[in-house]
Amino acid sequence: MVDGEERSESESDAATDGSVPAPGAAATPRARARSAALWGIVGGFAFLVLAQGYRLLGPGSLPVGFGGLALVAVAVAVASAGLTYLAEARVRAKRRT
Repeated sequence: MVDGEERSESESDAATDGSVPAPGAAATPRARARSAALWGIVGGFAFLVLAQGYRLLGPGSLPVGFGGLALVAVAVAVASAGLTYLAEARVRAKRRT
């Protein structure tokens, strides 16, 4: 919004009619689950990137094969998604988001 410019009636109504959540409002369970799933995917892929970097540049090979790395990546993804889902409510409650 530019200085001196008025908000249109439709913009001001959208913020008060319930279609757009107010800033700082609690996230819906669906939004929390979606956010946690995305962070889980990020965690799993981050593990795979680090493992691949170690295999390429590290001093030796890893003690597990590709199947083991995939299982560990899934475990990392599930753990990071679960922790994100649980921590989001606590962080929001303390208003540190």
